[in-house]
Amino acid sequence: MKKIAPWIAAAIGIAVFGGGGYWFGVRSTPQALQNVTKSGAPGGAVAANPPGIVVETAKVAVISLPQGITAVGSLRSDEAVVLRPEVSGRISEILFREGQRVTKGESLVRFDSSVQRAELLQAQANLELNKSKFERSLDLQKKGFISSQAREEAENNYRVAQASVELANARLSKLELQAPFSGIVGLRSVSVGDYVKDGQDMVNLEGVDPLKVDFRVPESFLKEVRTGQSLQISLDAFPNRIFEGRIFAINPLIDQSGRAIVIRALVKNSEASLRPGMFARVRLLLNANNDSMVIPEQALVPIGDDHFVFKVVDGRAKRVKVDIGQRREGQVEVLKGLEAAETVVTAGQLKIRDGSVVNTVAKAVDAAASTGTAKADETSKDGVGSAPPGTAKAEKKS
Repeated sequence: MKKIAPWIAAAIGIAVFGGGGYWFGVRSTPQALQNVTKSGAPGGAVAANPPGIVVETAKVAVISLPQGITAVGSLRSDEAVVLRPEVSGRISEILFREGQRVTKGESLVRFDSSVQRAELLQAQANLELNKSKFERSLDLQKKGFISSQAREEAENNYRVAQASVELANARLSKLELQAPFSGIVGLRSVSVGDYVKDGQDMVNLEGVDPLKVDFRVPESFLKEVRTGQSLQISLDAFPNRIFEGRIFAINPLIDQSGRAIVIRALVKNSEASLRPGMFARVRLLLNANNDSMVIPEQALVPIGDDHFVFKVVDGRAKRVKVDIGQRREGQVEVLKGLEAAETVVTAGQLKIRDGSVVNTVAKAVDAAASTGTAKADETSKDGVGSAPPGTAKAEKKS
């Protein structure tokens, strides 16, 4: 027992010393710091977040937005042909350079025509002979030396000779290919000295000013499209340019596979910067520029086939159904469901429901700033942030 007693006395002493230290620390700690420790905020005030769910918003804008239909199409040559010879022969001259602009009637390819020219000379000589025979027969008939039948035979031989000359000229003309219209010559697949058969492809010729644009629109727009309407064309090759065009033909036959209207328009191409076959985005302008309400596309909340938005009314989110029109450059046209200058939620829709209390980003920042100011005021009142009393005493002693 004598050995255990000192250990018990030591334990009691430690407990008494610890309790005294705790009591002394509580008494010496400023009341403001005790409140901060207990409540987590200066002066015992609970740090509260701004009221409502933070969301981003935008106002319904009214801009001048032309009404139109967007479609995709392809550029086509105004005129296009692949030059092919009508007769077989050997090429003697190629009178163009690939990619060259040519005019209508300009000679492009010539074939060896030595045989055909000889045939023409023979036909012309035969024509001269039959012509003199026919003229002599007329004099002999007047004098009564030949019958009418002999004169008619001479006249017939003369006309046959004339036809032979025309035939030889026609065959000779087939040995020179000319441009049927003005345009740009493509890449040839023949060379001088090649023997080309009739109907063989030699080179393509494209008329590129103007160009045609073929595109399709749904048949529901049949009443709204007409010849003479303006359209705008954009291409990936020229991202910063818009080309103007005009409808000049509408196919009377509706495409049964897609139930679409096939439309053809003309686009000026005086600089020859556009080329046939290019992919084009077509915007067909239906009406003049009208004032339209638009909102950012990210404000839309699609549910099935319908579209909804959350608009902010008196600090609460209200879900409304909207009818939308065309989309353009990140904005969507609102036809029904909203009014101008109303506020819609553009980010944070997944966190809110119909009737939820919301706070925009700008309002949240303002609320945070005002809360921080209030905390600073409360801190100065309770002494937190100022020099502790012990420090002040030490300064006085020094």
